[in-house]
Amino acid sequence: MATILGANTLSSGFDVANSVRFNDDDSPDIRRTFGSAGDLDKWTFSCWYKRSSHGSATQRLFGAGSNNTTIYFSSSDQLAFYDAALDTGWDVQDTSHRKFRDISAWYHIVWTLDSAQAVAANRVKCYVNGVQQTLTKSGSGGDQNFTTAINTAVAHFIGKRPTHSSGYLDGYLAEVVFNDGQAYAASDYGEFDEDSPTIWKPKNVSGLTFGTNGFYLDFEDSGTLGNDANGGTDWTATNLAAADQAVDTCTNNFITLSPLTKTSATLTEGNLKQATAGNSAVATFGVSAGKWYIEQKILGGANEAHLGFALEEAGIFNDAVTGSTVRGAGYVSLYSYDGKIYNEGSATSSFGTFAANDIVGFALDVDNGNVYLYQNGSALNSGNAVVSGKTGKTWFPFGNFDAGDVTGIEHNFGGCPSFSISSAQNDGNGFGTFEFEPPSDYLAICTKNLGSTGG
Repeated sequence: MATILGANTLSSGFDVANSVRFNDDDSPDIRRTFGSAGDLDKWTFSCWYKRSSHGSATQRLFGAGSNNTTIYFSSSDQLAFYDAALDTGWDVQDTSHRKFRDISAWYHIVWTLDSAQAVAANRVKCYVNGVQQTLTKSGSGGDQNFTTAINTAVAHFIGKRPTHSSGYLDGYLAEVVFNDGQAYAASDYGEFDEDSPTIWKPKNVSGLTFGTNGFYLDFEDSGTLGNDANGGTDWTATNLAAADQAVDTCTNNFITLSPLTKTSATLTEGNLKQATAGNSAVATFGVSAGKWYIEQKILGGANEAHLGFALEEAGIFNDAVTGSTVRGAGYVSLYSYDGKIYNEGSATSSFGTFAANDIVGFALDVDNGNVYLYQNGSALNSGNAVVSGKTGKTWFPFGNFDAGDVTGIEHNFGGCPSFSISSAQNDGNGFGTFEFEPPSDYLAICTKNLGSTGG
């Protein structure tokens, strides 16, 4: 299986600038009614998708019609294509009934229909990250020349079940492509990197044949997220806003918080907002070298918020994380109640009074073990490090709050801010979107920066 973090260097190749964030609590979708039918027995659907949740509900990628013809992730995290009228589906399976549960990475998904094929196994194909998948067919339908609701003159939906208010996506979607009248392979949309042959990366699709109803959604216009970059009819984005446009993409993957850790809180907004007291949320991957910048916003009040970094070597991923825990071994954290930094149990002097809606910035110099603290863009401790000289650590951004007046923590790692941004500052490499300008040489934690720094 190909590596799916996305490009990890600043090297050449086709670059995907934007994605769109789907937060299932908002009931988001992108929709369009096709004006006429296209090729009913030959088409290809391709997209890049980074999941934010798993194992709880069905999530629909693309579908159409009253029979709910859909491509989707099941509640058991399997990838499938199903048509209710045919009572037939195709599941991506292998001997272990493969499940797609990686929250940290991007998946490239391609489904093709070519129902005129004489051999049944060639009529429906699925590729994940460039590799054709083994499909298991259920039901008696799917005979030669079968058709579904997809590509007929009906409403089509991206991100929800066609005829129900359910099945909403929860995650990030990029490079959504539909080719009418073509049964393309994954290699028409992506390729393995020459320098890193395990990495599957996207290709420019503008030269493909799109046909009558084909479309290409690249999400580069935040004001019209349903814009068809191929020049066709635009789609309508529902319950999606300009703030849902993200720079977290399949060619530059940013950290988020992980719902897979045992200590994880309830997470929303693309795993960037946490709202459960008494539980920690830890980032999807950490850093062990380089200089990095993050922002975290305190919601509701400033009594009992814990912000900063968890240290992997100290055994941070446990079942019972409390406020006292994150002021102890394994953590370098700001305690907003008293404004102190707790360095693995050692409290420093107070660095200020914090309030609701304060944006706390951390600049982390891993190589020298230094942490610098900012409040609404202003350096605290006279610009000096609040922690210095720590060595041999892998650092993970985290958040935690207890039963005080804090109602949540919104995190901004640069990929898609969970709070409103007024100034939109980038790091020195031009990556990330922050409220305040990162200090010189401090970068967003994303794969392009990690590849260039060795972090």
